[in-house]
Amino acid sequence: MARLSKENKAARPARAPRRQIARAAADRPAPRRRANDTPYHHGDLHEALLKAAERVLERDGLAGLTLRAVAREAGVSHAAPTHHFGDLTGLVSELAAIGFRQFNAAMISAGASGATAIEKGLARAKAYVAYAQAHPGMYGLMFRTERLDMSRPSLHEAANTSFAGLAGSIGESRHEQIQERALSLDQAAAIVRAWSLVHGFTMLLLDGRLTDVLNRMPQGSTLDVLFEAMLKGNMKPC
Repeated sequence: MARLSKENKAARPARAPRRQIARAAADRPAPRRRANDTPYHHGDLHEALLKAAERVLERDGLAGLTLRAVAREAGVSHAAPTHHFGDLTGLVSELAAIGFRQFNAAMISAGASGATAIEKGLARAKAYVAYAQAHPGMYGLMFRTERLDMSRPSLHEAANTSFAGLAGSIGESRHEQIQERALSLDQAAAIVRAWSLVHGFTMLLLDGRLTDVLNRMPQGSTLDVLFEAMLKGNMKPC
């Protein structure tokens, strides 16, 4: 029995040194992560999904903004957006809320730069257009009410803050306090007139419809010159 045990022991292959085994393991390529695998550590996934959604929106437009596209952009499971937002309406509504907050911050910052009501109004109007130019996808989404759930608290609050800012700006130009929840007909008309003016110009600009007008103007004319001339003609103190 002793002789048989020795023979069996001699027949076994020699074990490779531990260092050699470790080196071989290190040389093996890491297994490829599938596209629908969720990273174990992702940090704030809710925030990451919203940032991914904004990238998809600005790159591919609203038509390309789907839950699967957002998950793919964020590199997570296709079920992750549903888990965090419920459905596409929930996702785009939260995204629009972010847009309104960014937009409101730009308006506040611009308004602080003016010394008079007219100067503040001009600065806010220019900031309005500038935001839309910098974020055309987000701007378009903010005004696609049929795609949004305006009852979601975050979006409802952000949109109301935006309207309150507009009402306050018009009230300042009229030298009166406007309560945005209880407008007179005259106050409502003044708000809608100013909003229509700037929003209309912005949409024409984004759609590339102002080029022909510029070509008919004196050489060297710019959109800024045209916009400011339009505003000054309609923003006289009441």
